[in-house]
Amino acid sequence: MKTYSTSHFLSRELSWLAFNQRVLDEALNPANPLLERVKFFTITSSNLDEFFEVRVAGLKQQVESDIVERSVDGKTASETLRAIRKKVRQMIEQQYRCWREELLPALSKNGIHILDYEHLSDSDRNWVEQYYRANVRPVLTPLGIDPSHPFPQLLNKSLNIVVQVEIEREGEIERRLAVVQVPRVLPRLVRLPREDERLDFIYLGHLIGHYLADLFPGTKILGFWHFRVTRNSELYIDEEDIGNLLKAVENELHNRRRGAAVRLEADAGCPAEIYQYLLETLELTEEDLYLIDGPLNPTRLMVIYAGDHSPELRDKPFVGPTAPAFRGVQDIFSVIRQRDVLVHHPYESFGSVVDFLEQAAQDPNVLAIKQTLYRTGGDPRIVGALMDAVKNGKQVTAVTELKARFDEANNILWARRLEEAGVHVVYGIVHHKVHSKIALVVRRDEDGLRRYVHLGTGNYNPSTARLYTDLSFFTAQPDYGEDATNFFNLLTGISHFQGAKKFLISPFTTHEAIMTLVKKETEHAHAKKPGRIIAKMNSLVDQEIIEALYAASQAGVKIDLIIRGICCLRPGVAGLSENIAVRSIIGRFLEHSRIFYFENAGSPKLLLGSADWMPRNFFRRIEIVFPIEEPALRDRIVNQILATQLADNVKASILDSEGNYSRPAVKKENQRASQAEFMALALGEAKTRRGTRAVKKNYNKIEIAKGPR
Repeated sequence: MKTYSTSHFLSRELSWLAFNQRVLDEALNPANPLLERVKFFTITSSNLDEFFEVRVAGLKQQVESDIVERSVDGKTASETLRAIRKKVRQMIEQQYRCWREELLPALSKNGIHILDYEHLSDSDRNWVEQYYRANVRPVLTPLGIDPSHPFPQLLNKSLNIVVQVEIEREGEIERRLAVVQVPRVLPRLVRLPREDERLDFIYLGHLIGHYLADLFPGTKILGFWHFRVTRNSELYIDEEDIGNLLKAVENELHNRRRGAAVRLEADAGCPAEIYQYLLETLELTEEDLYLIDGPLNPTRLMVIYAGDHSPELRDKPFVGPTAPAFRGVQDIFSVIRQRDVLVHHPYESFGSVVDFLEQAAQDPNVLAIKQTLYRTGGDPRIVGALMDAVKNGKQVTAVTELKARFDEANNILWARRLEEAGVHVVYGIVHHKVHSKIALVVRRDEDGLRRYVHLGTGNYNPSTARLYTDLSFFTAQPDYGEDATNFFNLLTGISHFQGAKKFLISPFTTHEAIMTLVKKETEHAHAKKPGRIIAKMNSLVDQEIIEALYAASQAGVKIDLIIRGICCLRPGVAGLSENIAVRSIIGRFLEHSRIFYFENAGSPKLLLGSADWMPRNFFRRIEIVFPIEEPALRDRIVNQILATQLADNVKASILDSEGNYSRPAVKKENQRASQAEFMALALGEAKTRRGTRAVKKNYNKIEIAKGPR
C-alpha cells in the first residue's frame, strides 16, 4: 500500500473545533428563529467545556509528562495546543460578539430582558432583597484568603466571584482577596415576578455581587469579578485491580470534580494582578486564560429557551408519528414476526421502541429480556419496563455501561434501582465500554420459541431520541436472534468470541470487515466494475481506514462521506482523494445515525450500527454493526435517507482539502434541507410556494459509478 505523509491528514482536535464552529454558525444565522439561535449559542459553550475537560486535558498531560510524539497530522501536543488556543480565542470572540450585538438586543426587543441591578425598579429591588435574604444568603459561604485560610478547592465548571476588599487592622489598611462560590443549586438566571407574560431576569452572580458588602461587613469592596475553572474530567480506573467497578466509578466521580485545572475563564474587566494570582494558584499559565466579555457558563442560559413561551421565536413544533408498520397495532410481535421493520427517529416516534419493551414486560408468553444500556437519561420508561418484567416473572438482564462519559452518575443510579428490582445487572467487559444498542426478547410463540431483536444506532433514551436522528431495526430472523444470544452470553459469561453470522462486533471483527469492504470496492474499480461508497457517521479518525479510502479514490471509486463531527481525511486532493466528498449536516436535530453503503459490483451491502470509524470504536468498545438485507428497507435507506442528505444544500457544509467548511451557494428555488424534508415526509406532506402536496416516495436514485471516473 502507498505510504501517506502527515500532510494527508487533518488534525483531530482542529477538526472538532471546526465542528463546533458549525454549531456556532447556527447561532450566528439570522434565518434561524431567535430562541433556536440562543440554544445553539449555549450548545457551543457546552461542547467547548467537554473539549477542554477531555481533549485539552489529555494534551496538557502529554506535555507535562514529556511525551514527545506526533499525531497523525504531524503535530506535537504543544503545537496542537497552540493551534487550539488560537482557534478557541477566535471562536469565543465571535460567539460573545453575537451575544452582545445580536442575541441580547433581539431578546430584549421580543420581551425577554436580562437586567442589571441598576436598571431595576424600586418594586423589583424590594423583591430581589427578599429573594436574596430568603434564598441566596443562607447558602453562600464567603471564603477569605490568608495564611490560615488557603485558596479553596473549587469545583469543576462552578461559577465563582473573586472579591478584592480593603480592611483596616491595627491602624493599617490592608488589601485582601476572598472568593464566593455561586451556588449551583440556584438558577443562574433569576426570573423577576411579572403579572403579564414578560420574561425579565437578573444574573444570580450580579445579584450576589450587589450584596457583597453584606457578606464582608466592616470592609470596603474594591471590586469583584466572576471566574470559572475547567478541570481534567477523565476517569482513571485500573479495572484489573479493583473488586467492585461500581464503587470504583463512584469514587472516581468525586475526584473528577477536583481534577487538575486546564482552563481559567474570567470577566473581561478582571485586573491583571487578580487573574495572574488565580493562574498561579491554579498552576496555569496565561495561555490557559480566556477573558470573557459576557456571561460565563452560557450553558445555564438554556433557562431562556426552556418552557412553552414565545412559540413565534422557535422552530415549529414537530412530533414524529408512529412508524406506518406499527400504526394501530396492538401486538407489536405479530408485526415483527411477519417482516423486518425500520424506524427513522425522530421523524418516526421512538415510542415504538418503548412499546416493544413494555409489551415484552407484560406479555405472559415472553420468557426473557436482555438489553444494553449506555445512556439511559432521566426517562424512566425503558428501565421501568425492565423492572416490570421482573415483577411479572421474566428473566431480565441489563448490561449497563457505568463509564459512559458524563452519564456515569445517572447510570449508577439506575443500575442500583435495577438491581433492587431484581434485574441481573452486568457492567460489561474489562477495558472496554459497551456502546452497542441491542435488546433481545425471547418469546414462546405458538410454533415454538422465537427471538425478537431490536438493534439501533442510538441510545435507549426516549428524551434524546426526540432530538437525535437515528435508525431502529426490528427483526425476528433466526440468524439475528442467534447472534444476539451469543453476544449477551459473551458479555455476561466467561467465554471467547466465537464469531457471528450477521453481526460485526468490535473489538473482534468490525475493523477488519470494514477494511475488507473498502478494499473490495477498490478491486472492483480496477476491474472496471461499479465502485461506490457512502458512509454516514459522527467521526472519521482511523488512519488505516482513511488510507484505504484514499486508495479506493485513486482507483476511481466515488466516495461520499456524511460526517457530523471530526474528519481527519482530506477530500478533493488531486492524485489522492479527488473522488472523495465530505459534508457535515448541522440542523435542528443532532445527526447521530451510522450508515455504511458499499456498491459491491452490483450486489450492494448496507450496514447500520453503533460504531464510528475511530480506533476507540474499533478496538476499545463493544460495538455492533449489522446488515440490512431486506431490499425494500435497503432501498429506503439508500435512495431516500442517504440520497436526501447528499442533496442537502441548506444545512450541509462541504469540507475542502484545507480543512475548511463552507455552505454551497444555491438559488432559493433550488434549496433542499434534508431534515425539513424528512419531517414533511413523516407527516405526509411538504410545503411549497403554492401550498402543500403529497411528498413523493420515489426520490432520485443514488448515482452509482460505472467503474473508474
